[in-house]
Amino acid sequence: MSVLETWPIARKLTLFLAAIVALLALVSWGMVTSFAREAAGRTQDNILAASATSIAETLRSEGGQVRLELPYAAFSMLGAISEDRVFHRVAAGDEVLTGYADLQGPEVSPGEVRFATLPYRDTSVRVVSVMRVILSDGEAVPITVTLAQTRDGVLGIAAGLSRQAAVLSVGVFLLAVGLSAVAVRASLRPLNTMAQFVAARGPSDLRPFRRRGPPELMPLVSALNRLMDRLGASIRRSEDFIAEAAHRVRTPLAVVRAQAEIALHSVEEETQKQTLRRVTRAVDDSSRSASQLLDHAMVAFRADNLARARVDLPALAASVVEALRPTAEMKDIDIALSLSDADVEGDAILLQNALRNVLDNAIKYSPAETTVRLSVSNGGGEARMIVRDEGPGFGDGPAAHLTERFRRGEKVEGIVGSGLGLTIAEEALRAHGGRLELGQSTEGSGACVWLILPAA
Repeated sequence: MSVLETWPIARKLTLFLAAIVALLALVSWGMVTSFAREAAGRTQDNILAASATSIAETLRSEGGQVRLELPYAAFSMLGAISEDRVFHRVAAGDEVLTGYADLQGPEVSPGEVRFATLPYRDTSVRVVSVMRVILSDGEAVPITVTLAQTRDGVLGIAAGLSRQAAVLSVGVFLLAVGLSAVAVRASLRPLNTMAQFVAARGPSDLRPFRRRGPPELMPLVSALNRLMDRLGASIRRSEDFIAEAAHRVRTPLAVVRAQAEIALHSVEEETQKQTLRRVTRAVDDSSRSASQLLDHAMVAFRADNLARARVDLPALAASVVEALRPTAEMKDIDIALSLSDADVEGDAILLQNALRNVLDNAIKYSPAETTVRLSVSNGGGEARMIVRDEGPGFGDGPAAHLTERFRRGEKVEGIVGSGLGLTIAEEALRAHGGRLELGQSTEGSGACVWLILPAA
């Protein structure tokens, strides 16, 4: 890929227009320079012709001789346009009557005016020749008047006009480039506005664009709308798949575990009992891992498309506790609730997932016959759900890294888990503008998890 292809469109358009303007300015300067030289040359030719004709008209015959009186006006006209040197020659045939004998001019016939640019005395001169026929003693005598003038003045005038044209062309070029840059920015403003409009949208906002723009941008708008339709359909299919997968994975695993429990109580041999216990443990591990993987996927999808509504946190906490109480009772763990009024705006399903995973971890890592405490409070513009247990805690290392996927603490050996519970909780809270904080329980050993959300 060339460097030019990576340049911004505005820069490329501006440079392209600047190149066109530069070319036009150069052409206009060349044309003005050419016209200036031609006009100055024509002016000099007209004055030379008038002066030569004026000299020719003073010719007369007296007593069989040609008489000539050079008019002052003829030379004063030539001096009117510049300080150039003037040379003249009046000849009857090969006889020079007056002037510079070595001055040559173009061949001319009677009644004609001929011009030529010739070298003379180490300089370039513009020469004009006219011929007039005089009767002398009844005989026609052709007399040629040749007048020459150096070209310094004409060239100086043309050069001055050329410089003025160059200055004007540069000024026009600079003005045109500035106007081109303004025009390019104005032309691209709808595209920049559309880009800002897209950037301002949230990650879950897949509504079609209704904003009208220039006809050149409408194909892009249509393509974006079709893309968002496809993305929306893909997300809906993914959510449906996750929900269906969660149902189809959890149900068979639950059936396998139940059958293993029944078989465990019906066999007598200790070897078979150990095998069935390992099967039950593997099913529990698989069920928990599959459940949390599906929960994590659900959080990832719903976090970009929150179904916001007013959520009563005490009621949500109570429903989660009731769902997990049978699991806690299997270990003789009591769940103590302390509820205060607290409302938030958010997705109830995601918040249930977050609290369920944290509370499930507390039950799983707590010893038998202990208490897990869940409190809901509201203050300082924040709603808090705090889960405390009497388990081994998070260990001696930093607790913040435990929210990474598949990362578990140091004191979980022999306990089934996938390392996704805190990850699910943190992502759900972050999607709501909240945060997850980890620490040690202030009531002795154990872990403490704060689920903090902006209050409604």
